[in-house]
Order: sequence, then structure tokens, then C-alpha cells
Amino acid sequence: MRVVIQRVNFSQVKVNGEIVGKIGKGLNLLVGIATTDTEAEIDWMVRKCLDMRLFPDQDSNNNRWEKSVKDIDGELLIVSQFTLYGDCRKGRRPSFDNSASPDVAKQLYQLFVEQLKLSGLKVETGIFGAMMQVEIENDGPVTLLLEREAIQ
Repeated sequence: MRVVIQRVNFSQVKVNGEIVGKIGKGLNLLVGIATTDTEAEIDWMVRKCLDMRLFPDQDSNNNRWEKSVKDIDGELLIVSQFTLYGDCRKGRRPSFDNSASPDVAKQLYQLFVEQLKLSGLKVETGIFGAMMQVEIENDGPVTLLLEREAIQ
């Protein structure tokens, strides 16, 4: 599983020109599901996304990242993105052989979203499988790639 995690001041996703998900301060999560992913990868990624300290402590004079998205009562925008598993090492066209099939990916993506909703934070999403336009005001900018490969 791969998640591009971005600290944002604002983010929204549109489908056919209509806003389907919108957040303020928090995290924009672009989510790719691999053919080998299971619930174990989902569980790990949920904990990482909620607990990573990516926000400065506003009460402190330093700019260290001391707070998680939970600590600041931030918001989450989750967008499915199978292209995170595009392999560009050969040829001129990416291979998506490592991306999970749409049926499997949708099930695991929905599980990821549902587990994040259990946090009590505001959670918004795009529409799985749709062509989407994502607008992101990256704060920092802070962008990280989280990966968790299934243990074979």
C-alpha cells in the first residue's frame, strides 16, 4: 500500500466540475492499493496517518512537528489513486500490473476510509474510479510517501 500524505491548509476534489469532498487544515491522502495488500496493511497505514506528528505545536516557540492530525482536530481528504503503482522503469508507458484490481482495491480503500472515520475527525473522499480534479494547498510544503508492503 502506498499513500502520498500531504499537510494542507485546504484541499478539495471535484468530479464533473462538482465538489464531492472538501477539507480545511489537515491531511490530503492519495491512496494506492497493491495486488498483495490485505487488512494488515490497511490497519498499519491508518495508525500511521492518524499518529504521525506532522504539525508544529502552535504554543511552542520552535517549529518542530509535535502534533498529529488527531492532536489538532484536523481534517482528512482521501482520494484513490491506482497510478501510485505505475511502474515506469521500462518502455514509454507505465505498467499497472502491481495495482490491485478495481474490485479488490475498492473494498480495501473503503475499509481504509471507514477506519479513518472511526477517529472522529472530519473525513471526506473523492469517488472511487472516477476522473477527479484535486486541488491542494500544500502547507510547508510537506509531502511524504508512506509504504507498507505485504509480508509474503
